[in-house]
Formats: sequence, structure tokens, C-alpha cells
Amino acid sequence: MAKNRTIPFGYCMKNGEITTEPKEVYAVVTIFDEYLKGRSLSEIAKLVQSEKIRYNAISDKWNKNMVKRIIENEKYLGTDKYPQIIDDDTFRLANEKRVRKATTLNLISEDLQAIRNVTYCLECGHKLSRIGGNSKYEKWDCRNPDCYKLEFRLTDQMIIGAVLNVLNSAIANPSLLESGDEISTYSPTADIVRKQNEINQMTDSPQIDFDRVKAEIFRLAEMKYDCCTYNESPQKTEELRNLLENNKQLNILDIGLFKACVSRIWISHFCTIEVEFINGVHIKNITERNDKNAHISECNGDTCKSPDSGKS
Repeated sequence: MAKNRTIPFGYCMKNGEITTEPKEVYAVVTIFDEYLKGRSLSEIAKLVQSEKIRYNAISDKWNKNMVKRIIENEKYLGTDKYPQIIDDDTFRLANEKRVRKATTLNLISEDLQAIRNVTYCLECGHKLSRIGGNSKYEKWDCRNPDCYKLEFRLTDQMIIGAVLNVLNSAIANPSLLESGDEISTYSPTADIVRKQNEINQMTDSPQIDFDRVKAEIFRLAEMKYDCCTYNESPQKTEELRNLLENNKQLNILDIGLFKACVSRIWISHFCTIEVEFINGVHIKNITERNDKNAHISECNGDTCKSPDSGKS
């Protein structure tokens, strides 16, 4: 069975020593020359493949990753074991170009990184992936194998524009941020009601077992405490008001304000964008506000009205 090569492309073993393989040396030199002339890794792979030069004993197919590995391999500069194939200047220039291209393709601004950190798929809850580096063909999609791809191409500017409009809506209409929740709530369970009735019966008895009553009262207090919930939403709503009240309408996204106000961005398969604020309130597609109480407000310009306004 044929094995993958263990000696770098361009070299072979003869009489127990590593030496150059002329046909492969020609391919290595061609790869460096063509790369410095401006050809892409994929174009160079097709060129070398057309020369009928095999990369290894398994396949005669070439791809851009094979070309990239050759450009990165410092053994072509020569070592104790490997004869030099590429001169120092050619190797340096090629790899400087490779690093520049990689940096350009993968550079994402800190602002965009902040948005990516909090952007999720509305359908499955997984983080959305941003594909395309810094190219003009970037898009966002859900990479969860159990989910589905977005129906349309979603770009950076589409997300940034929607978030900017949501923040401007909240600045113009702070009432959109009201959650309507109380700081704390208490809802007694059936067990608490039964325990209270038991204690009432015990205290109404002619002969009271004070130690037992005391123990049951403490138990009831624990049960009531467990039923109490604390909600940070009202405090967070007040915090949001303080953050937004002195702001004018934004022309560009203020990433500091974004980080302080927004906890998550939710995007559906149909590319509708929903912003979740730190108090749990959602503003969807700029004009529609949803929260767990199913309250919806609609905004037109700088005025807001609820569905029940105008009714007697």
C-alpha cells in the first residue's frame, strides 16, 4: 500500500542521504516565483498539477494548502540535512506577502468583534458565525449542524444598521425599554397553604406543643423564602434610562454604549434582527417590542403608541 511522503516535497533519499529531486525542485521554484508575481495559491496549484508533477505517491491532485505548506517550509533555505533550494530573499519576500495577505483577510475590527461575541441564532440558540474575514463577500450564518442556514445573505452593515436603529428607537422612546416587572414577587404554593393551615390548627389547640409550633413556623418561613424571586429588571431598566437619556440620535454605532446596553442580538433564519437589552426587553426589527408579557409597542418616527391607545 502506498504511503504518504515523509521527506518534504523537493527532496528524496539516495544512498542513505537526503538530496534534491530535480522535477520537484522545478515545481518548488515555480511556486515561489509565481506567488511573488501575484498568482493565488489556488491558481498555482492548478498550474503545478497541469505539469503532471505528483505531490506524493498517493495522489496527483494539488490544492492551495499544499502550495501554502511549501511556501512556509524553512527547510528550503537549507539545513544540515536538507540542501538549499530557495534563496533567502525569495523565501523572505514570499512569506512577508503571505503574512500580509493573511492579516488583511482575517482582520476584524474590535467593534465588529464585540457584536460577534453576542450574536446568536434565534432558532437554535447557537452563536452565529461570521464567514469571509475582511473581504467584501462576508456573511453571517448558523454553523449548528442540527439547524439551518439563513435564507438570505446577512452582512456586517445589515446587522450594524439594525442595531443602530434599535438604539436610536430606544433613545427617542425610552418607554420601549419598560419591562413592567416588579423587583420581587411572592406566589405561595399549595404546600405553603397547607403548612400554614397546620400551624393554625396547632395554635388553636387547647394544649399547644410550643417546640413543635416553633419548628413548623421556621419551616414555613423557609418555604416562603424559597418562593420569593428577585428580579433585576427594574434596576436594569433604570440603568438603561440613565445611559440613554443624554444621548442624541446616533449617526454611527457607539460601541461603548452598545456594550453597556445590549446583552444579545438574535437573528432568525429569515434574517430578522432582534436586540435584547440588559433588562431582558427585546426590540425586534426596529419598530416592534416584545417581552415575556407579550406587550408590543409600535413606533412611528419619535412617537409611540400601544395597541390599546385610543380605545375607551
